[in-house]
Amino acid sequence: MRTSAFLVTSVLLITSAASALAAGSEADFKAAYAAAEAANKEAGSLRNQWTVTASALAAAKKAADTGDFDKAIASSKEAEALAKASIFQATSEKEAWKALEIR
Repeated sequence: MRTSAFLVTSVLLITSAASALAAGSEADFKAAYAAAEAANKEAGSLRNQWTVTASALAAAKKAADTGDFDKAIASSKEAEALAKASIFQATSEKEAWKALEIR
């Protein structure tokens, strides 16, 4: 009986520790947000910023202000992915139009 109780207690402690490690921190948010802002700035330099990227950045900031760092990190990563997609679009279309030119 004692072994069973010990085993259950150990499993609960390990599970709670793992979930605590999975929770995002303010530092994680700041790193993710900085990466998203940098990608968005690069997209801006290519004159191809998407409005949905700005919305995702705003959602990340709002979630962080309320202390929901998991949601803030997710929104930051979404914003970074959107910014990188807009960068890809700008660079790929820079040369792709030549294939459509009538000769």
